[in-house]
Amino acid sequence: MGSDLDRLRAVAATAGYKAGDPEAVAAYYRIHFKAALTRPEDYERLMARMRTSFTTAEAILNARHVEDRLMAETWSTDGYDLLPKLSRLTVPTLVISGEDDFIPSYVATHIAQAMPNARYVTMKACGHFAYLECPDAVRAAIDGFFRDMRAPARQK
Repeated sequence: MGSDLDRLRAVAATAGYKAGDPEAVAAYYRIHFKAALTRPEDYERLMARMRTSFTTAEAILNARHVEDRLMAETWSTDGYDLLPKLSRLTVPTLVISGEDDFIPSYVATHIAQAMPNARYVTMKACGHFAYLECPDAVRAAIDGFFRDMRAPARQK
């Protein structure tokens, strides 16, 4: 993993990446998302989709600015803790996690448990992008979630 991190840093340090060159950005994300998907064919589909969104340096730099601001206002802030806010979220929520996600399942479980009206579902043989890797299973989980929400409350 250290070598991937070194490669990411090397690409991020290039003038092309800093300027928002679509080829340099695509090279960066090829490394960044390599561990996120279980099957190579899904990885290649994600890379193809992402590559089509890298249209201009201006668009890339604008998106990077939004991402940098989000990081600065959340994860990079001392004491940032999303869980108390999640406990106040009352809307029914479906939390989907891939069995092979690089984010440990206990993290997704912890998030789901923090929300009073959440349901947690694990997608078998899926990585981080379950909607891409296992679209039928994700669709079935979402359909079931909404179907259960529409069902009349059972009397006890």
